[in-house]
Amino acid sequence: MHNPLQLSREQKKHLLEAIERFPRCRILVAGDLMLDRFIWGEVHRISPEAPVPVVEVREETQLLGGTANVVHNVAALGGKAAVAGVIGDDLAGEALTRLLQGIHVPTESLIVEPDRQTTLKTRIIAQNQQVVRLDRECKSPLQKESVRRILAYIEDSLAQTDGIIISDYAKGVVSPEFMDALRSITAGSDLPVIVDPKVQHADLYREVTMITPNHHEASRMSGVDIRDEQTLIEAGRSLLDRLQCRTVLITRGKEGMSLFHRDGRVIHIPTVARRVFDVTGAGDTVIAALTLGYVAGLSMVDSALLANLAAGIVVGEVGTTAVSARQLQAILEDRP
Repeated sequence: MHNPLQLSREQKKHLLEAIERFPRCRILVAGDLMLDRFIWGEVHRISPEAPVPVVEVREETQLLGGTANVVHNVAALGGKAAVAGVIGDDLAGEALTRLLQGIHVPTESLIVEPDRQTTLKTRIIAQNQQVVRLDRECKSPLQKESVRRILAYIEDSLAQTDGIIISDYAKGVVSPEFMDALRSITAGSDLPVIVDPKVQHADLYREVTMITPNHHEASRMSGVDIRDEQTLIEAGRSLLDRLQCRTVLITRGKEGMSLFHRDGRVIHIPTVARRVFDVTGAGDTVIAALTLGYVAGLSMVDSALLANLAAGIVVGEVGTTAVSARQLQAILEDRP
């Protein structure tokens, strides 16, 4: 095992040069689009009606969430982002479209299903703590025509795409039919397909380039209770064998990340987060930075290291946020 905790001057230079190449990297992101609404307030008393806090609302914000947050991270890091997904014919869908246009991501490929609700997650935050989350969503499979149109868009975009991210939140986009068709579309190409998985869809990700489960997801997907380094390695290798993917990256919170290769190598990358306020969206940041790094010419190890640095930034912020190329450069330049 190799532990790349310290960065050499040459390695830092290599990573910084890759970030400079991000604007030439074209990433297509497909999956479950969401709108994140944050209601910010303060608590000074308990309700006389029930033993719950009374939140005095100060501000409301709307941000890109789910797959849309992956798109946001790709764009913020300087990459060229394209998006494939479905929204409803509703106010949340309109807001999501405007936010994507605001970061210069084309929205012509968004498919509107009139009978489907745009996924909306509302978080109420008081004193930098989440009080409650309200979810409005539809988890039913997409209409067959919507699936056909998403796949047609992906196929038509292949010549202008350097990498594909599948951001699966189990809200209807990723299905056996979708993944089978995606494998057919990308067969014979060297196009990396990197998946942020959902446990219940584990068997759908066969033969992709990489999956990026967190340690809880990796435990459930592999059937191995991860308690220590030995069981972690057992789980990672089990996923490699089961899914026949090229690599598995298990994100482990404060323990960092572990990268598993088909040749048997296991590389542990320690966390760089100085503080952890909120893990919302951290997985979205990881997969965006990882894919951009790989497409920009880094090895999987260096791409994971870059993603780890990006995750260390995002968990230090409250709420869904995207890491910029400048922030990532600054973190690298500041490292000893």
